[in-house]
Parts: sequence; structure tokens; C-alpha cells
Amino acid sequence: MLVSDIPAHGGSHTEGVVGFPRFINPLLATTDADRDLSMLIYSGLLKARPDGTLLPDLAERFEVSDDGLTYHFFIRENAVFHDGTPVTADDVIFTVSRAQDPALKSPRRASWDGVAVEKVSEREVLFTLTRPYAPFLENATLGILPSHPWKEVEIEQFPFSQLNTEAVGSGPYRISDIRRNKSGVPERYTLSSFAHYTLGEPYIEKIVLFFYSNEDDLISALKSGEVESINSIAPAKAANLTNYRIETVPLPRTFGVFFNQNQAPALANIEVRKALSLATDRERIVREVLNGYGVAINNPIPPGLIVREKIPIVPEQDLEEARAVLERSGWVLDEETGVWSSKKDGLLSVSISTSNVPELKAAAQIVMENWTELGADVHLQIFEPSDLNINSIRPRKYDALLFGEIIGRTLDLFAFWHSSQRNDPGLNVALYANITADNLLEKGRITHDRKERDALYSDFETEVANDYAAIFLYAPEFIYVTPERISGMTLGTVTVPADRFLTVHEWFIETDQVWHFFK
Repeated sequence: MLVSDIPAHGGSHTEGVVGFPRFINPLLATTDADRDLSMLIYSGLLKARPDGTLLPDLAERFEVSDDGLTYHFFIRENAVFHDGTPVTADDVIFTVSRAQDPALKSPRRASWDGVAVEKVSEREVLFTLTRPYAPFLENATLGILPSHPWKEVEIEQFPFSQLNTEAVGSGPYRISDIRRNKSGVPERYTLSSFAHYTLGEPYIEKIVLFFYSNEDDLISALKSGEVESINSIAPAKAANLTNYRIETVPLPRTFGVFFNQNQAPALANIEVRKALSLATDRERIVREVLNGYGVAINNPIPPGLIVREKIPIVPEQDLEEARAVLERSGWVLDEETGVWSSKKDGLLSVSISTSNVPELKAAAQIVMENWTELGADVHLQIFEPSDLNINSIRPRKYDALLFGEIIGRTLDLFAFWHSSQRNDPGLNVALYANITADNLLEKGRITHDRKERDALYSDFETEVANDYAAIFLYAPEFIYVTPERISGMTLGTVTVPADRFLTVHEWFIETDQVWHFFK
């Protein structure tokens, strides 16, 4: 006879968040506070999993046409909102139509641009695209609004409706209490598990979210015991929380130095770009700037987003080989100035532009030191974020740009690397142009098979690596401080902090014992 523990319903959990909720609405949520509550309260046709896959949520199943243009969703018969109203095709159509309405200015509008939606039956919805786009399925994770209260709200009044703070969804948790300060600003939300959630009633009975003005207050609340969990704090501060359980996963973001070969003559030389890459100490940046809360990388795709046949090797700093690369390609080191030069391209002089953000400035300083030690004449240019975008990025006026790209679960790299996106408003800040890479990116956008798509992006990475179009530095880690008593937690691809709740219905605190009898 054996005894084993299984998850049981019960218990409560407290979380602290910087900022205060205003739009608990999947169409308007822009802050961490908004997104956290929206993730817990709403659910979509599909739900993302930590491994990047999607599973049916409000929908019981879906069908994709052979040409990749139509998506037919079938809503579960037991799908209901927190007020007991059934979820129907009308709710889905209402939500999508509001997302598409330019008057609302929803952050989700671009995702739905050009998508036609029609009602097939009370529980069937058909989406039609103008061209195949495999990442479209991610759109189906959009939280669905109940149309019955919202349809009475004029589009101009949407942002001001009380429904934004007293939200009703169909997700794993429902609002049971709101505590506000004297000014009426919500300071605490108490959420109760929803017994009729489509994926099963969550095990943890109650989750309470507290909201704070700044990171210092957040950490003080953790240390005082007011909250049990906090997230997304500065790596330096996380390093001081030695007696806490800290879970980390790489964020789907790549930070690197992107070369503008049109701006600096020396950078048009592939040997120079290779030498600069060899001279860069990525591990030092992770160690000193991120306090170890990051992963050194050498690829445009962050860890965990694709399955590669071979684990990418991150090269160690090798100044000796970097100097040899320059010598072999005809560069000469001036013993007096310590700077390399060539007859064709003149001095090896380059400026690094970046944003006035502590992490980026510190990383840029290390890169500058690395390149200076190699023998380059390096200048650092620091801009305020808005100035960097307006005066440098958009007009492409920089030699080398230390910058970050948010890749996300959709893994659509087209805007970042396709040659058609070299000019503003495209995001190809490396001004990269490679026909083979373009073809791989185009195929990746229309390939639904995960294995085939991973293979395409793996080949794309090889092209970029061979061209030394950029020096990829690191992927920062999502930092989550959470108590040991919570089990069943799985962190994977975290695009925004709210993604920590992707499997919240599977978390548990309480357990029951089960006796196994054998004859």
C-alpha cells in the first residue's frame, strides 16, 4: 500500500505589482497591473502554454483551411462568463470589432487589421485573412469581452467605463473585492477561483494583488510579509534577496549591437565586424550588468523559442584571434595611437549609440572598453529614449546601435530582418539585406508546422551569423520571487510579466493524500 499527495483546492496567495490598474480590459491594457488582472480575469479562444504552444480554451477546437486563409473556431458549450452568461460567437465578434475600431486606439488593433470575422452559428466563428500568416493563431489568445454589458457603451466612452475596473470575464479568477484609497484608486484586488473555468477550477482559492508606486515599496512589502510574490525587479536588487525562492526564465528579447554599414566605412568590412564580435565579452555583461540574471547569446532568436539541432555556442572573448583577423585582412596597428587602420577604409573608428537607460549604458560601456582594447577608436553616444528613436533610429543615423528587440511568442522576425524593412518604419536596424534570409523569413510566416518553422529559422540564424550583421549580446531573464509553498508552477516563454499566470489554474498549495491498494 502506497500513499501519494495530489493537488487539492484551497489556500490563498498574495502578489505585489508596481503601478495601479486602470484598464482591466484585454483591448486597452498597457501596464503590468492592467495585464496581470486581465490575464487572470479573461480568457481567449486559445491559451498560450509556457512552451510556446497554444491549446483550446474557450474554443473546444479549430480548423485551418489548406490555403491558410480561414480559421474556423468552435466554442465550448460549457463556456460561460463570471456572471453565468454563455460565451457565444457574438461576444467574439464584438471583441474583435472593437479591437479593429480605429476610434478605440486599441494596442491590439494592428494584430487584427484586415481580418474578416463572421458568425457561423451561436458557437462557431470564422476568421478570414487576406494572405497566409501562421502567427495569426496567437491572436486567438485575446481575452473575450462579454458583449451584453459592453454593447451599451459608446466607443468614445470605452476608456471611461466602470467596466474597466469592475471587470467580468471568463478566465480562471473573478473579482470578489476591490479596496480603494481615499482618491478612489484601486490599491488591492481580491480574486476568487472561478468554478466554471473551461480548463478546470483553479486549485488556489484566492489570489490577492497589491499595487505599489515604485520598486522600493514593492520590495519593502515583500520583506514585511504583506505580499509573497514580486516580479520584474532590477537584477541588482534581486541579487540581495538571498533568502527567497527566485524563479527565472530568459525573456524573448535580444539585446545586441546592430551595425549600420552605410554609415561607417570600416563596418562594411566583414572581417572588421567579425573582429569586433570576437573582442566582445558577453559573459562580462551578463555578470556585471545583469548580476547573472541573463543569458549570453550569439543568435537573433532568444533561447527557448525554437528547437535547434545543435545548441548554439556563445564565443568567449578572444582578443588574440580578433587581432589576427584584422591583420590577415590587411589592417595595420599604429603602435603610437593603438588604433588599427587600412588604406581602403582609414581608421577603425566607430561610435556606439544607445539609450539613456542604466542597463544599456552599462552594457555599452563594456563593449566600448572591449573594442578599445582591441584597437578601435570608439565613441559612446547616449540619447534619451525618444531622441534616440527620432534622431538616430528612424533616420538610420548611427554607426553601431546597442538596442533590444522584443521577439515574442509569434517569432515573426520579418519586421526586424527582412530587407524590405530597412527603412523607417521598418525595424531592420542592421539594414540587413540577404536574399536567402528574406526567403526563409517569408516561408516562416506561412508555415504552420512547428518543426518545419523551427528549421527555417535555424537556417536563417546561420545566414545572419555568417554575415556578422550584428553582435548579439544577451537575453535578460524574467525574475519572479515566489514562495516555496506554491507547487505546480511552470514558467516558460514570458513575453510580458502577466505570462507568469499562464498555468495559474494548475498551481496548488493544499494537497490531499491518496492511498493506493495493491492485491
